[in-house]
Amino acid sequence: MSENIKKLIEKGDISLGVEFGSTRIKAVLTTQGAKVIAQSDFGWENQLVDGIFTYDLAEVWRGLQHCYAKIAQQVKQQYGAEITRIDAMGFSAMMHGYIAFDKAGNLLVPFRTWRNTITEQAADILSGQFKFNIPQRWTVAHLYQAILNGEKHIPQVDFVTTLAGYVHWQLTGNKAVGIGEASGIFPIDEKTLDYNADMAAKFDALTAKEGFGKKLCQVFPSVLTAGEKAGRLTKEGALLIDPTGRLQAGTYICPAEGDAGTGMVATNSVLPKMGNVSAGTSIFAMIVLEKSLENYYKEIDMVTTPDGHPVAMVHCNTCTSDIDGWVKLMWQFAKQFKPDCEIGEIYSYLYSEAVKGSFDCGGVTAVNYFAGEPVVGIEKGMPMVIRQPQSSFSLENFMRSHIYASFACVKIGLDLLFRDENVPVEKLFGHGGLFKVKGVAQQMMASAFGTAVQVNAEAGEGGAWGMAVLAEYMKVKEKYTSLADYLEKAVFADVQSTVCVPDPQETAGFETFLQNYKKVLEAEKAAVKAFE
Repeated sequence: MSENIKKLIEKGDISLGVEFGSTRIKAVLTTQGAKVIAQSDFGWENQLVDGIFTYDLAEVWRGLQHCYAKIAQQVKQQYGAEITRIDAMGFSAMMHGYIAFDKAGNLLVPFRTWRNTITEQAADILSGQFKFNIPQRWTVAHLYQAILNGEKHIPQVDFVTTLAGYVHWQLTGNKAVGIGEASGIFPIDEKTLDYNADMAAKFDALTAKEGFGKKLCQVFPSVLTAGEKAGRLTKEGALLIDPTGRLQAGTYICPAEGDAGTGMVATNSVLPKMGNVSAGTSIFAMIVLEKSLENYYKEIDMVTTPDGHPVAMVHCNTCTSDIDGWVKLMWQFAKQFKPDCEIGEIYSYLYSEAVKGSFDCGGVTAVNYFAGEPVVGIEKGMPMVIRQPQSSFSLENFMRSHIYASFACVKIGLDLLFRDENVPVEKLFGHGGLFKVKGVAQQMMASAFGTAVQVNAEAGEGGAWGMAVLAEYMKVKEKYTSLADYLEKAVFADVQSTVCVPDPQETAGFETFLQNYKKVLEAEKAAVKAFE
């Protein structure tokens, strides 16, 4: 096996996927069938500079070079081969945000990340004009807010892009992004697979009144779909990845994608009626639609799959943070009696106890907010647990309540899709830390959401792996009818998984919990106000 992989590496029959996440830059190298042969990461953090969350763009290249050097080192040590050429590459990043350049390619203002909530005025105006939800983190909201603010750099703006779009441009010279990434820049027309022309015309009219002299299509990157060739690695780009000069130029690079799109690929959830739930520090659910929604909701973002299917996304800021805090507290207590116990044992025990709890949590209600939650109109977070004197307060109910709470906010958003819009969904693919104890949160979520939830035994290395999969798909697109066909036949055919289906009694119990949860939100608001 190692000898075969060595030959593939020497031929360059390998793919590189890189994702620039919020806390780590991750890279994976794969061979045929998206099999991972090397991986690496680089830690980085945003900085708050003059009230703006940002990253130093020089750190982008330091992190990428670190990851590539580690991969090259692993390949040499494990397979006795040296990487000189790579057939396909792809680059992904946290979506949205604002990176603006002048005609000479000079950065005009520090990179403004998705985390900044400084565009409320612009987002509200655009949402009203378009009759389409424009979240504050979207690139168009950042651009329009800067125009409304009369910021000094605006007359010099020539190109506005995202982090993934910036990396792709620097490596290829091509100002383009994948459609999934583009859907977090500006609304997409599912028929033309491009920016929505009617909305673009309205935007151009609005900005012209403010004295902005360019059209939207002139400043935003062009839109490509999965499988298309989005440019080739230039000599300068090759040196940005590998300063040693060993890596050759000429590699085809697939369209840059956002972390939402790579998550869909990594969980094989790109077909209509499918979806995925990413449940870690934060949580979001993405449902692939058969057609766009008739109405728009502030609680729901509309994006697309990497091949252009419309996707409804419900995003909440907190998922496992409160559970993690309680588990650490109980671990601290447990170590007084068993000093060598591991925190994994505590997770397993407490999750197992949660299974024994009453389906309605016995009247124990947890709210897990560490931050504000726009889906339910909460501006700031404050974790709390509330129970009435007659509630059944037990460890089992306490833990079940916290697991329920981890996805209750998302459930409220999804109800707009399932109940109000009658959006069909056949299966959700779960991934992330909430599912670390096999079958527990997965079963509860299936009952709460009223649909099957599948968790794969492994999903590669998350977004970086998903990006490598998209890079490989670009090489073999002609052999398959669609991205979904490729994933099903070439990537996920042998993946082991578990599926949980709704339990009617548990579903009824969760609904009782959710009604209590909604009532407690008034106490949450009062507590936040009291501590201001």
